Amino acid sequence: MTTQGRLQAPPHLNGRHRHTYEAIFRHPAAHNLEWHDVRSLLASLGEVTDEASGSIQVIRNGRVAFLHVPKHKDIATVEDLLAIRRFLEESAAEVSPTLVGPGVPLLVIIDHHEAKVYRTEMNGSIPQHLVPYDPYGYRRHLHTQNEESDGKRKPERKSDYEAIAKTLRGAERILIFGSGTGESSAMDQLVAELKHHHRDVADHIVGTIVVDSHHLTEGQLLAQAREFFASKE
Repeated sequence: MTTQGRLQAPPHLNGRHRHTYEAIFRHPAAHNLEWHDVRSLLASLGEVTDEASGSIQVIRNGRVAFLHVPKHKDIATVEDLLAIRRFLEESAAEVSPTLVGPGVPLLVIIDHHEAKVYRTEMNGSIPQHLVPYDPYGYRRHLHTQNEESDGKRKPERKSDYEAIAKTLRGAERILIFGSGTGESSAMDQLVAELKHHHRDVADHIVGTIVVDSHHLTEGQLLAQAREFFASKE
């Protein structure tokens, strides 16, 4: 039995993690590969988060995967093993960015569940339409920390902010739409995080607007963006 020579185990892995890594890439497929060992390996390589759906989210080198958690101790199917193998292959190296074109503004629409990023195509200085913008392939489902005992919501995980900042870097102008205010506002928390840890991105924020994004169409959101940019002329 052999492993794929083109993808070597990272040198920092301990012996147990290295054994699991090599078993994942073994041909023919390894049997009796314990989920506990696989999860431990993934946690050593990236950030692992439990999902309400019963799967896990794994973030590594700018790549995100949602992996099925088997009901028993072993990896249940070859398909599950191949999904893990594919993620390790794709996340082996840092993702190269797709640069934002000169002068292209970005619109962020954020709540405590997700963040959507759009390019706002312009005619002059007024947005004409929105184009989803996601060069890193993130699924922008946000994960909050545990709730405070007094009912106040804690900020999202650092990895969420890092992913958003990475996507926004290079934009000439950034407009942010969000719902809520103060401690309950994902928008305000994002802005504070960018100002504290990503000043180069925060310096390009030109406005923040409270909107009811769940009840507005993209056309209505675009109209609000147009109104904002027109007010700055």
